[in-house]
Amino acid sequence: MTDNPTTERKGHCLCGAVKITAKQAPSHVGTCHCNMCRRWGSGPFMELDCGTDVAIEGEENVTIYPSSDWAERAFCKICGTHLLYRLKGSGEHMVCAGIFGDIDGLEFTSQVFIDEKPAYYSFAEDTKNMTGAELFAMVQAQQESD
Repeated sequence: MTDNPTTERKGHCLCGAVKITAKQAPSHVGTCHCNMCRRWGSGPFMELDCGTDVAIEGEENVTIYPSSDWAERAFCKICGTHLLYRLKGSGEHMVCAGIFGDIDGLEFTSQVFIDEKPAYYSFAEDTKNMTGAELFAMVQAQQESD
């Protein structure tokens, strides 16, 4: 894996009613295999962890679904495009990788909830893999150190 430079990336939903600008988008793509993400999109959730500096144009066309105590999911209420997963506490945005037009330089580097990944698909890339328990332990350790 390489370092993780950031750049401004712009994307939009299928119909164009919602536009997202991520000011500090990373070059790394992560994937979540949890049951909820797979139910949401009928497959793994591929995302860029864009932090909190994210602008949404067309917010009147965004539906927010509070999917858990700690996070919410957003989609375009016109075309249904999945837009992002947002942590309620920090406001951190995991933006769907597929909405970005400029995908040059993106690298698939990590997978979480690998313990919930079904056997009917797999990826060839060598990535950092974490179980759900490992992910929650890492998040807890980060919160305790802050």
